[in-house]
Amino acid sequence: MTAHACSNIPARLDRLPWSRWHWRVVIALGVAWVLDGLEVTLVGSLGSVLERSDTLALNAAQVGWTGSLYIAGTVLGALVFGRLTDRLGRKRLFMLTLMLYMAATLATAFAQDFLFLALCRFVTGLGIGGEYAAINSAIDELIPARVRGQVNLIINASFWIGAALGAGLSLVILDPQVMGAALGWRACFLLGAVLAVAVLLVRRHVPESPRWLLMHGRDEEAEQVVRKIEAEVAQQHGPLPAPADVAAAPGQAGSGMLPWREIAQVLLHRYRQRSVMVALMMVAQAFVYNAIFFTYSLVLTRFFQVPDHRVALYIFPFALGNVLGPVLLGHLFDSIGRRRMIAATYLLSGAGLAGTAWAFNAGWLDARSLALCWSAVFFVASAAASSAYLTASEVFPLRMRAMAISIFYAIGTGVGGFVAPVLLGWLIASGDRHAVAAGYALGACLALLAGACALRFAVDAERRTLEEVAEWRS
Repeated sequence: MTAHACSNIPARLDRLPWSRWHWRVVIALGVAWVLDGLEVTLVGSLGSVLERSDTLALNAAQVGWTGSLYIAGTVLGALVFGRLTDRLGRKRLFMLTLMLYMAATLATAFAQDFLFLALCRFVTGLGIGGEYAAINSAIDELIPARVRGQVNLIINASFWIGAALGAGLSLVILDPQVMGAALGWRACFLLGAVLAVAVLLVRRHVPESPRWLLMHGRDEEAEQVVRKIEAEVAQQHGPLPAPADVAAAPGQAGSGMLPWREIAQVLLHRYRQRSVMVALMMVAQAFVYNAIFFTYSLVLTRFFQVPDHRVALYIFPFALGNVLGPVLLGHLFDSIGRRRMIAATYLLSGAGLAGTAWAFNAGWLDARSLALCWSAVFFVASAAASSAYLTASEVFPLRMRAMAISIFYAIGTGVGGFVAPVLLGWLIASGDRHAVAAGYALGACLALLAGACALRFAVDAERRTLEEVAEWRS
């Protein structure tokens, strides 16, 4: 194959009209976030159920550990499988991590004691953490540049479809008239495993990333994959437009993945400002989400006397705002641009969070109005959080893309995922409304800081090829 044929593969992918093939890729890969949302919400809804004597008879500390071990698993899984995604390929890893998730979720349904349950939750986290790196890499490398931002944001927001599904499942299956607690909690996890099997059957038809194949010197395979995609899209849309006449993809010389020393050089020297910005975005969104969502039921029951069995009802407006934000705002990240929209969504969500903290502190909110406030705040905050994953996946070179996603996901989840629930849980346990409001205000400050940083350092990546956005020069 000629050098020109190799170099125009990214342009050929980017010029494709949206098609049924793209929809299949989005559904097959994007469902990873649905599974994550399902897992997190199920466990949150089942916490009190697992304390019952007719289930596993766990204590509150053990329930808390299952959540922490899941988070620890996602962090470790992102780092381990992120490295393997760059080494072995996007497809191998997004199949492997889904099978790992499926097996661990299935095993969870048969847990008989705390130790086995904790192990299953940790392994489930490994699979989900690995999914983040493999999926974000593959989606960015297969989706046309002109809609990359919108598609990525919507996919990341699908976490909340899973959250709503998890809340609905727990409400129905745990109902004594349906299955009840003793068997219902096991059925919830079995259904998660069944969903994963269905996704696995669809996902096997998604090809390897041609960009990854090129990076590893497998030019003929990359050409075959692209020709097959082009033939399928042309069958739907007719003759395809000519690809942009571009020079050889800049800065991607060399094959294979980067050694750790060069990864550190890219993150800490060449793209230091991008690294600081992405790390701050990830920490801010992780803190805000984990602080509020994982302690939401505690706030409802302690401050607003909402019965335990009705907590899941208040998740639905919360989830609705989180889904609608990226769906309605996503296209603006490709039209108005990344820098302006990233900064605007972080700043607006920070301001909204601060306002809600003030109203909560003043005692002006009840359970319903608090749910409406969170729905409005997270309409914007969900777009901001999704843009953090988008940014991490497109502003670093192809040869280390999955590893970069993993590192910043681990930083955000490690800081926000561990610190926020513990801090807010402690503040809520104090019973002091002012202390809880102060915790919310801390999240608002982080969001505002991330927004200010993005306004200064965010990359105008809209409608640009990945090879243009992040060059690598050794």
